[in-house]
Amino acid sequence: MLKKNADWRMDYIWFEFWNGRKVSEKYFIKTFGCQMNVYDSSRIADMLKNEGYEETNKQAEADIVLFNTCHIREKAAEKLFSDLGRAKLVADERFEAGKHTIIGVLGCVVQAEDEQIIKRAPYVNFALGPLMYHKIPEVLRKIKADKEHESVVNTDFPAESKFDFLPENKAQGACSFLAIQEGCNNFCTYCVVPYTRGVEYSRPVADVIKEAKRLLDTGTLEINLLGQNVNSYHGEDESGKERDLAYLLHRVAELDGVKRIRYTTSYPADMSDDLIACHKDIDVLMPYLHLPIQSGSDRILKAMNRRHTSGDYLRIVEKLHKANPNIGMSSDFIVGFPGENDEDFQKTLDVVNQVKYIQAFSFKYSRRAGTPAAVMENQVEEKVKKERLEILQTLLFDYQTKFNKSCVGKVMPVLLEQKGRHKGQLIGRTPYMQNLHVETKSANMNKIVNVKIVEATTNSLTGEEI
Repeated sequence: MLKKNADWRMDYIWFEFWNGRKVSEKYFIKTFGCQMNVYDSSRIADMLKNEGYEETNKQAEADIVLFNTCHIREKAAEKLFSDLGRAKLVADERFEAGKHTIIGVLGCVVQAEDEQIIKRAPYVNFALGPLMYHKIPEVLRKIKADKEHESVVNTDFPAESKFDFLPENKAQGACSFLAIQEGCNNFCTYCVVPYTRGVEYSRPVADVIKEAKRLLDTGTLEINLLGQNVNSYHGEDESGKERDLAYLLHRVAELDGVKRIRYTTSYPADMSDDLIACHKDIDVLMPYLHLPIQSGSDRILKAMNRRHTSGDYLRIVEKLHKANPNIGMSSDFIVGFPGENDEDFQKTLDVVNQVKYIQAFSFKYSRRAGTPAAVMENQVEEKVKKERLEILQTLLFDYQTKFNKSCVGKVMPVLLEQKGRHKGQLIGRTPYMQNLHVETKSANMNKIVNVKIVEATTNSLTGEEI
């Protein structure tokens, strides 16, 4: 952190640190939340590497400590301030050893909390919203030029796209995220995304294709197209014509070297027939779709300001199964939304029993300051929310376990991405996003291999290479 130096020795170290006397500068990034944040952190790393910094996974070694935050989960801000408190202790220890530390906060919590971050944690050197992280190199140069600087806070929604200022993206492994859309126009009453990420923005088709080619040329086999509302994509093509996600999927599928395509996260009301047809027509589009419903009750969906009913959702699922009978569905659920009663909750369980999700994410409703749901009447008691969540998760895990066990004896292509806990073990993912570990040679890292499933639990599979 930036402090006034205690003696001439510290001033000298400061001089060396900022004036490039071969002092190795390292950065540490902790990422919270969604896949978009994972993508953003990888782009931040690209920028810092271009500036000459080295990555470290040890916070105590880092000259620059960054927290890339998410505001979706419960008590997100409090968890951040806990991490910041620990970071301050590490920075104080480094300072006593003659080392300076810059602490930065990025992402959606910054957008939601704004100046409160600096008020509560005045040792934070800068805080940038999710649309402003391309400013990090500029902010770091400003801090280095003025050791008595005031903390920098920037939560603007800029007219220009941050993607125009990012360095070229390269593959970090066989699977790569590629952001094609950001922001949301839906304003669900429980959600902060429109306030933290802004209105919907779609990248031009040519920019997406260029980045996809670069990822494939540098080792990517699987591309996961990302957006807060990815199937609302409406980027312009080379002629200036607005195109949808179905068009973009076909363009990406035509690229040399692409073996797998995924997209997330989708909004039910934006699942067009053309997009559904992609699950029949595009061989490299994986047979797995994450399609959040949130509740099975139409009354609660209306209170959530969701633009679909449970009937709409189930008709979409039926169309998807007609397009690809092998498709597996995943979803998000919120229990205990304001006003939810036992009948509403039972309707959610009914949807689960009809769809039979192979994976799902479920949460208790928690208030988000500034959202309409936070001030709604009939807030559900915590005890009731907890009980309902336990019932829902038991049912969801039961279906997930049944699906995993149904895979035993089958042969699946598995993309191997990381080392396992045991020697000779690699971990990968099936087309259905199941985690799988297999004994195989290390040369198969970042390759797709055929694996026979021999064992299954709720959360993972065990396979044998064939």
